[in-house]
Amino acid sequence: MLERHEIEAFLTLGEELHFGRTAQRLHVSTTRVSQTIAKLERRIGVPLFHRTSRRVTLTEAGRRLRDDLRPAWAQVTAAVQRATGRLSVAFVGAATGQLLLQVVALYQQRHPAAEVPVREAQLGEYAAWLRDGVADAALVPYPVKDLVAGGTLIAEARMLAVPAQHPLAAQAAVPAAALADLPILPPAATFQELLTCVGSGRGMLPVGAHVRRYYPRPDVAYLPIRGADPVEWGLAWHEDRANDRILGFNRAALDVVHRA
Repeated sequence: MLERHEIEAFLTLGEELHFGRTAQRLHVSTTRVSQTIAKLERRIGVPLFHRTSRRVTLTEAGRRLRDDLRPAWAQVTAAVQRATGRLSVAFVGAATGQLLLQVVALYQQRHPAAEVPVREAQLGEYAAWLRDGVADAALVPYPVKDLVAGGTLIAEARMLAVPAQHPLAAQAAVPAAALADLPILPPAATFQELLTCVGSGRGMLPVGAHVRRYYPRPDVAYLPIRGADPVEWGLAWHEDRANDRILGFNRAALDVVHRA
């Protein structure tokens, strides 16, 4: 019989394929994750991961176990949350975290017995969190793919993060049409990694206007993008996990914004 912490460690590592990020998500040490996986492999009798100094990948047995466990684990997690009234919510970015806490406060006024833990997610991981039940809902940038959007809560100007020493940094704004000719960075593990790449001259990054306030850096300049659509933010959740608690939380979010 597999234990809860073994299943969580295995599924999270199977998603992240990185011991450090897995440890961060589970709030344990990297050594603890490694020991848990090694114990699980001994118990099952086959290796579940290929490990090298540069990468971690699932073995064929590991992929089969992941595919078999993930839907069942999601059902167990959802059942526990329904029984306890627990609603787990996530946010992407410092500014949205402040808004989310206001929503939690209103939701708990309406549902005093509700437990609402809040966690920060990176851009590249919130969709998996919603799919796997790590979070029930998340406050994220729109549009969202394969998720339900609860409605726009925030709209902000779109800006471009450029290296502070780049000639563009001296301009007042950059036309939206010019973005096609600029080196736009692909997604990275964390937002700070992306900004570090911008600061080192490896590329540029479209961002929302809040970034200028919450992520000031001496090596990065933020320019308005003239003619660009705003960045919109709102709650999102997985369609298969929709329930009264999520819908009630979304109503609280809309009420917080409309009262402001």
